[in-house]
Amino acid sequence: MIRVFEASGAIDLTDFAAFLWDNEIPHRITYDGERQVLWVPNASQVEQVRYIFEQWRRGVDLSEVKVRQPLRHRINLLDYPLSISLIALSALITLGIDFGQRYALMHWLTITEFQITRTAILFAPLSETLFSLEWWRLVTPAFMHFNLPHILFNSLWIWVVGRRIERLQGPWALGFIFLFTSIISNIAQFWVSGPMFGGMSGVVFAVFAYTWLWDKLAGERYFGFPPAIMIFMAFWLVLGYTGLLSAIGFGSIANTAHLVGLVAGLLAVPVVRRFAKWR
Repeated sequence: MIRVFEASGAIDLTDFAAFLWDNEIPHRITYDGERQVLWVPNASQVEQVRYIFEQWRRGVDLSEVKVRQPLRHRINLLDYPLSISLIALSALITLGIDFGQRYALMHWLTITEFQITRTAILFAPLSETLFSLEWWRLVTPAFMHFNLPHILFNSLWIWVVGRRIERLQGPWALGFIFLFTSIISNIAQFWVSGPMFGGMSGVVFAVFAYTWLWDKLAGERYFGFPPAIMIFMAFWLVLGYTGLLSAIGFGSIANTAHLVGLVAGLLAVPVVRRFAKWR
């Protein structure tokens, strides 16, 4: 985050902050002793926010201030390397395994090695993955999807929510959430169902939980997603346990990965707040 200005702690910035949020200018206000400090995520916003603040301090009606809006139709994909990479890898690997039909490639990507016999699926213990140093297996199940609705649903939310995290907090924050969530949710799902699972839904639940709790603790609309969206995700989680999602075309649902992913997203918040320079 970039420091924009300091103000006396006696100044009530509530209306000023509300104006910024109404105009979709993300920011954060912290307190340094008796001073308030306002931060923004992008250098391009600094001068505009300073100008708005000066007008507000002079008593100008902010409804008369022209705010330069972001050009939504000109999204530079290079600004979101990790979000694009996660979506692209999901697409490439999902097509490579032919939605779960090509076992020759799948057995390199599942959390443990497996073999299919006429009567059963045999798989190695998790310890073999660890001792053989095939640690990529702890993450790669997240890139395998077994039907079109599954990958479209996950890619949409990585683009919407994951991209917002990457834009405001940087690729490292999204990367930490992805790795942390993938590893623990994949291990949990393996203990419940064995190695034949995949998908990034656990990460999707994590990024939703992460942005919801961050805004809750900050007491401001830093990410700006409606709080009701967590109600939707909780409802979606419950639907998975009822079996309805499988019946309408989403295939077998890795419910444990979803639940653990949601918890992982909540746990990621204090870690990022601890190490982020804009905490």
